[in-house]
Amino acid sequence: MIIGTGIDIVEIPRIRTAAQTWGDRFLTRILNPEEIAYAKTHVIPYPHYAGRFAAKEAVYKALGDKTLSWKDITIINTPEGKPVCHIKRPLPGKMIHLSISHSKFYAIASAIVET
Repeated sequence: MIIGTGIDIVEIPRIRTAAQTWGDRFLTRILNPEEIAYAKTHVIPYPHYAGRFAAKEAVYKALGDKTLSWKDITIINTPEGKPVCHIKRPLPGKMIHLSISHSKFYAIASAIVET
């Protein structure tokens, strides 16, 4: 049964500007080391930073849990490329489905939580 859905869209230039202005201080505030490392494997990392940012926001909305922090959620990819969400604390009986996409200017993510 679906118990929550969330969606978020992010302007990639906004993330690029923040990353260029604040550097690692910005990135390490919102992303975990695995997420930063993944984005840096791409020639242009900003769409991937933005995608992770949007995915975390979508997960927040889907779970409705305002006690989670940016660092409590990690978005990684399976070897096949599917995005997967890891939460630091257990969510007994809940499964999170995640989708991320981006274009030249926007990154979007959708999350569905089911029991």
